[in-house]
Amino acid sequence: MNFIGIDLGTSSIKVILYDEKFRIIGAQTSSYDIIEPQNGWGEQNPSDWIDALNTVLLNLKDDYPNQMKVVKSIGLTGQMHGLVMLDQNSKVLRNAILWLDQRSSDEVVEITEKLGYDYIIKTTANPISSGFTLAKLQWVRNNEKDLFDKCNKILLPKDYIRFYLTGDFATDVSDASGMQMLNIKNRCWDKDLLEKMEIPYSLLPKVYESCKVTGYLKEDIALKYGFSAKVSIVAGAGDNAAAAIGCGVIEDGDAFTTIGTSGVVFAHTSNMVIDNQGRYHTFCAAIPNEWHVMGVTQAAGLSLEWLKRNLYPNEDLEKVNKDVDEVEIGSNKLVYLPYLMGERSPHLDPYARGTLIGLTNTHSRKEISRSIFEGVSFSLRDCLDAMRETANVNIKEMALTGGGSKSKILCQMISDNFKLDTYTLKEGSGTTLGAAILASVGSRRYKDIKSAVNIAIKNDKKYMYNRGYHEEYSKYYDIYRSTYKSLKDVYKKLQEL
Repeated sequence: MNFIGIDLGTSSIKVILYDEKFRIIGAQTSSYDIIEPQNGWGEQNPSDWIDALNTVLLNLKDDYPNQMKVVKSIGLTGQMHGLVMLDQNSKVLRNAILWLDQRSSDEVVEITEKLGYDYIIKTTANPISSGFTLAKLQWVRNNEKDLFDKCNKILLPKDYIRFYLTGDFATDVSDASGMQMLNIKNRCWDKDLLEKMEIPYSLLPKVYESCKVTGYLKEDIALKYGFSAKVSIVAGAGDNAAAAIGCGVIEDGDAFTTIGTSGVVFAHTSNMVIDNQGRYHTFCAAIPNEWHVMGVTQAAGLSLEWLKRNLYPNEDLEKVNKDVDEVEIGSNKLVYLPYLMGERSPHLDPYARGTLIGLTNTHSRKEISRSIFEGVSFSLRDCLDAMRETANVNIKEMALTGGGSKSKILCQMISDNFKLDTYTLKEGSGTTLGAAILASVGSRRYKDIKSAVNIAIKNDKKYMYNRGYHEEYSKYYDIYRSTYKSLKDVYKKLQEL
């Protein structure tokens, strides 16, 4: 009995084939592009996702034909908040609008005024955000009315993959939490909110708990990819909720930080808590009847990608890490704010932009590189501090995952800033493993998520925080925090030019 985890990421799709003990049999990845029609916009063509899915599954079929035949269940995860619109014939109406898209800032104001801030927080546990699906849908209504009128169903990105595989319209509670139409406490679509926003209930897919089976592969699809048994698809989870499962973050006191395109600080909680200031998000967890809080910085890994692309175009990441390691804490008095795509936590601000403070003629790319690493660490620390202040999370230690966790320099930097011991996980942990664990529970191979996690999760490297380094970082962190307040109005004026 084997399982598959599918992660539809922002830049690529990753599919891993696991055996029933969650050992990796094979893995495939295929990339696609982000379309940026204007500054601050981000879209993708859902057909590119399907092409990429075809590539990876057919490659797995060619490489492991016998192992594919005994796949029992598939778990889905992926980028959250995106808007996929289908017409009455289930054809895609327009490019998907992605989580990082910031075009709907006017709609954020419009929806907040219409519903009222307190009502929004009470119902959805989060303030209206241009990153979330509701504001995107309202933007389409305001700017592409003909497409809005033709829309028969809206889906999240991973759930479009589900539709392709099974023909079912379904989602899970964790991913649905980021659409801003779900009642987070009751874990169901909020009919009152939909009525106030004049959104037909029929537009939305059916919502499930993450380990529940939502359907089965269509026969032609199963044949195409070399599956022989009846293969179930479980609801799955948004990328961060799935990563939590794949990191073993399933109980109070458990937490992880991921450094992917965005950066996330995530803590599990058995009690629903809300920050009335909206500095972090409260979503349904992938574990039934539990929740999580998380802070999201939009451009963590994206800042590192920007650095590599622009300052090290012909060199590898080892050179970047070497340069960073040669510069002392504080980057020779250079501070970076990583707001390349606006920001979400703890500043919900679509106008914020990446900023270097203190640049002089004496600085080289080494100091700039170090400041970018530190700025990413500071942004994650900013999220954690907000959660510590009001969510009462008593974190024991922090797991680190995502592409950025491959940098020992960055891992130690985060540990020192968080004032927490941290650890990475063996290869294969994270989103795809979380999705596969959910699939194993949905197919009843394991009785519950904890039982599967005990088999699947294996820790790797550990990083002990240094108190002296924490105190030194704090001097620059204080400047980092104050700088946003000074520039907030400047960012908005710049956008309005």
